[in-house]
Amino acid sequence: MRAHAGTASHAGHAHVLARDTLRLGFLLTLLILGVEAAGGFAAHSLALLSDAGHMLTDVGALGLAWFAAVQAERPANERRTFGYHRVGILTALVNGLTLVAISGGIVYGALQRFSHPEPVSPAIMIATAGFAIAVNLYIGIGLSREGHGNLNMRAAALHVFGDVAASAGVILAALVIALTGAAWVDPLVSLLIAALIVAGSIRLIGEASSILLESAPRGLSLPSLIRDMLRVPGVHDVHDLHVWTITSGVLALSCHAVIDDVPPSDSAPILDRITAMLRAAYGIGHATIQFESTAHSSHEGYCACPPDCGDRLYCELRQPEHSRQQEEHAH
Repeated sequence: MRAHAGTASHAGHAHVLARDTLRLGFLLTLLILGVEAAGGFAAHSLALLSDAGHMLTDVGALGLAWFAAVQAERPANERRTFGYHRVGILTALVNGLTLVAISGGIVYGALQRFSHPEPVSPAIMIATAGFAIAVNLYIGIGLSREGHGNLNMRAAALHVFGDVAASAGVILAALVIALTGAAWVDPLVSLLIAALIVAGSIRLIGEASSILLESAPRGLSLPSLIRDMLRVPGVHDVHDLHVWTITSGVLALSCHAVIDDVPPSDSAPILDRITAMLRAAYGIGHATIQFESTAHSSHEGYCACPPDCGDRLYCELRQPEHSRQQEEHAH
């Protein structure tokens, strides 16, 4: 019991650290945004303004991530039985989509600048981008340290380290322009920044969408999981299996397991062995397992596998007949 309390206390402390790190990152990013926007206008640099535009999305990203971390502290209730953990996944998805949109604006501005080049001030570009790199590295290292296994925190860190790379590109462009006078390098770096943003955002959108679609966690082998469940003494069959991610690092499983026709007290050790195996081997901490005996043959016909089901492992959910009739009556 003390070990469990210690684990819970550690998790709570880690969450508070993550929340405070996001808040600090949000405030520091606001500072970088102001400095880069002012420097971009002063230097007439589209690359620097593009980086500032990326910083604007980071302000939103970190603000949303901070909001999500606070929301995750809210307890579950009768309306939201899983609590508010999915808020972090929704914000990660919004972050990714926002980055794609801002990339389009950067590309448009860069194409315009190729047609109508403007002189820039390399000194202001270097000083401003150097300041942004220093502060972003401080923020990004903090987010990475607190964000292991948390998609929302990794989303925020992705924004920040993307800015570090983009600011480094701005400095490189400024050096080239100072040495050669090639003003076209400025919009070229803007296009590279846009490509960097899109690459990261597509990956982020894919991960968040996979979680929202209740897909099986990436890297988890369901055939291996089934084999391990069937090796548990007392388990004869497994069907109606669902494995999904509630939020980053929180995996859930539900299934029907066929065991001998025994009283509940005799089935308790089987349940303990299954849940212990799932936690140790697969990191699944929330498992709902319905025991059935061979005498249970109907399988209810809806949420479980009907007798004529071709694949008894993964079963399709069906709408109950009385609910369908109520909807038809309502229409």
